[in-house]
Amino acid sequence: MIEFRNVVKNFGKLEVLKNISTRMEAGQSIALIGPNGCGKTTLIKSILGMVKPHSGQILVNENDIEQSIDYRRQIGYMPQIGRYPQNMTIAQVIDMLKSLRQDQSTLDHELVESFKLADIADKKLGTLSGGTTQKVSAVIAFLFNPSILILDEPTAGLDPLSSEILRDKILREKAGNKLILITSHLLNELDELVSHIMYMQDGRISFFDTLENVARKTEQAKISKAISVILKRGSYE
Repeated sequence: MIEFRNVVKNFGKLEVLKNISTRMEAGQSIALIGPNGCGKTTLIKSILGMVKPHSGQILVNENDIEQSIDYRRQIGYMPQIGRYPQNMTIAQVIDMLKSLRQDQSTLDHELVESFKLADIADKKLGTLSGGTTQKVSAVIAFLFNPSILILDEPTAGLDPLSSEILRDKILREKAGNKLILITSHLLNELDELVSHIMYMQDGRISFFDTLENVARKTEQAKISKAISVILKRGSYE
């Protein structure tokens, strides 16, 4: 569904993505984890077309993303920090996106209802707390029922109830044969949400495997414990 073929990205003399080749499939819910500066954000931005690799190819559903931007319609993206027009209301931003997409046949309003955003729809984005802005980002990511979800620190800033609402939503999407890519520094939150782990370090993918295999190789059921074992060993194998 998403394929990287020998992708290299440099920022000046710094090589951030070092010959990345991997494939992510529908039905996989992947925890993209690794230390700060390992290349996670650049990998995500490359998928979204926000960063252009120096060499290699990225394909979404077998189509090279450099050939057309239409593939972006298949992706729902929830950034860690959402930035929206400060003078627009919640309702105006959502209506603007609906107008731009011109396809409302498969709209998903579940999170609008669960987060009770209709009650504050006339509030301007510039007046919202970080947690409420995060709710808006979640709503937008799921709104058009995309086949690919990229969620960057999705529960950051959310209160416990809202975090649980979002987690339940992700679990339902996971059961719907979608490709989900999640980054989080709170590894304990990922245990139920993901089926695979992709660990990056120094611009490379150190390993990409099923949660089941990672648990078996490390004899640890929890992701945080498993990663700790792998790091102490110095390798995954």
